[in-house]
Amino acid sequence: MSMLDYDREADHYDATRGGDARAASAAAAVLALLPYDTARLADLACGTGIVTARLGGPGRRVIGVDLSAGMARVAAARLPHRITIGDVTRLPLADASLDAVVMIWLLHLMNGPAGAAALTEAARVLRPGGSLLTTVDKNAAVFAVGGDTTALVKPVRAAYAAPETDATGRVTDLAGRLGLTVTAQTEFIGTGQGRTPRQWRERLLGGAFAWAEAAGDDLTALCERLEALPDQDRPRADPVYRLVRLTKS
Repeated sequence: MSMLDYDREADHYDATRGGDARAASAAAAVLALLPYDTARLADLACGTGIVTARLGGPGRRVIGVDLSAGMARVAAARLPHRITIGDVTRLPLADASLDAVVMIWLLHLMNGPAGAAALTEAARVLRPGGSLLTTVDKNAAVFAVGGDTTALVKPVRAAYAAPETDATGRVTDLAGRLGLTVTAQTEFIGTGQGRTPRQWRERLLGGAFAWAEAAGDDLTALCERLEALPDQDRPRADPVYRLVRLTKS
């Protein structure tokens, strides 16, 4: 699976990821779980800031941190002087300096040690009683609703995919060791992200999924079944993402 060049993709990233509709859905879920007295919040791996910019409110200071200079440049246009280039595994933030940390669609991109380091850093910069809000099971979101495409893809993926780095059990176990306990959770729709059968085939054959590269003949058969479905260019149901709030003791 090829890694996305975020610097190169920054200028048109939002348009390929659901744009304002998906960002509004994600932000609404975050705000629903965010304690009312949150005054200092950091959005880690904030990307273009399209979600970050929606998290402010009266008396609340919101900052974004991203490793990609290209993404940070776009985000800074939305939140001037509040975007920092930084590594989520080595945050340029002081201990216990934040009321809340947000990580949307981040942990699924990180291997075991990196994901653990990101959670450790989030716990470090949170004050006691502070909240970490993070998505979990990101790549499983598309299977949260039924449909003809997901019914075909799901069993093949299950046979070949490695355990997800943002699996709920793994995240909550690591978080628990850091003094973070699940206190709330919700779901939100990835508006505009439903895939057509044709898009599924293109992504499967184009290297978008590491597990597909190992599927061999099963991948060939899967693509043939997807191609036989009706309405090849009709998007199926949007994915449903899970968001959890973990509170620091």
